[in-house]
Amino acid sequence: MRGLPTGFGRLWAAQTVSSLGDGVSHAALPLLALTLTRDPLALAVVTAAGTLPWLLFGVVGGALVDRWDRRRTMWVMDAARAASLAIPAAAAALDVLSIPLLAVVAFLLGLGGLFFDTAATAYLPDLLGRDPALLERANSRLRGAQTAMSGFAGPPAGSALLALGRAVPLLADAVSFALSALLVRSLPAVPRPVPQVRESLLRQARAGASYVFRDRLLLGLALRPAVGNIAFLAVATVLALFAHDRLGIGTFGFGLLLTAEATGGLLGAGIASFLGRRLGTGTALTCTAAAEGLAILGLAAAPNPYVAGLALAVCGAGMGATMVLGPSLRQAIVPAHLMGRVASTSRMLAMCAAPFGAFLGGWLASTYDVRTPLYTAAGLLLTMTAVTSTMTSNHRVEAALRRSADRRSLVEDSHPARVTDAVISA
Repeated sequence: MRGLPTGFGRLWAAQTVSSLGDGVSHAALPLLALTLTRDPLALAVVTAAGTLPWLLFGVVGGALVDRWDRRRTMWVMDAARAASLAIPAAAAALDVLSIPLLAVVAFLLGLGGLFFDTAATAYLPDLLGRDPALLERANSRLRGAQTAMSGFAGPPAGSALLALGRAVPLLADAVSFALSALLVRSLPAVPRPVPQVRESLLRQARAGASYVFRDRLLLGLALRPAVGNIAFLAVATVLALFAHDRLGIGTFGFGLLLTAEATGGLLGAGIASFLGRRLGTGTALTCTAAAEGLAILGLAAAPNPYVAGLALAVCGAGMGATMVLGPSLRQAIVPAHLMGRVASTSRMLAMCAAPFGAFLGGWLASTYDVRTPLYTAAGLLLTMTAVTSTMTSNHRVEAALRRSADRRSLVEDSHPARVTDAVISA
């Protein structure tokens, strides 16, 4: 079995450091906002500002990434995010921090994340030669580190640093982005995609989106996180209320429930490659999606916190495995010159779906019962599993991998010097 190249270690270290900073800021920004206002609408503005770039620039951002050097895009975006965090840190130190400033910073961080994540998604298959097995191993490690840092280590660190001063967690996150930028800048160069006929940016963006919607396998891979976000946000909106009113647990117990979900996510990311090998990627994706739906169904019917924690752990495991297998497959089969646009289109669909889930969960809970959003979410997940099972079957996956391998062979035969040039330039 081929080993991961040394360049991947630096990419993994960069994303691990950055994820730790993300966990710090995800805890610190809402807490900072609470020190300035108790208005729920103002707090929602800060939260929503971070997702707005995906709604506004998702597909266009992918088209830009397909035009730009991906390694340079990553380190420039990290450096820009480090600089943007220095502004509210200085404002906090001078006691002039405000909700509008926090919202602007959240927007800038989201914008930087859009370009960084899309570029990283497109860079990884180039680094690993689009080898499906290597991509699964690499994404498993990246996903595990992200979950550990942003889900476990980062949030308590952010809360603790905030106790030392309002500027401290912001500065810590800025340092994490600066370190990540330095690591990314040292990554090896990879061959640039073969230039396409020059088209307008909007035409290229539409071409990337239509590529997803025309391909049933890619559409199935995109529908799962989109429908999943509707379901999971419906659950997340009422989970604290459900835990308090129906399970009888307080703040500490609720934190343990979230920890159970994150623990399951780590396990799922770790066993994703094993599931893909034993079941086939298509069948494994169907099984993990079904596990998520059944787990939410179990959560809705949970008679006590222990069953609820187990259900969330199973759901987290399904999500963790899905988020390794799905992106790895997409990276293996999408042509290099379209990778940024396909990745950003899929991510944008998921991000756009999230607000609908939050609204749905709140409306169902207020109109019917706090368990209703959970049962509805389980129904959505299981229906989505049934609908997409044929779209992402083993047969479709294997056919797509064969086409991708044939396409790469044609490119290598047509450009025999490109690989050598890439090694020399690295």
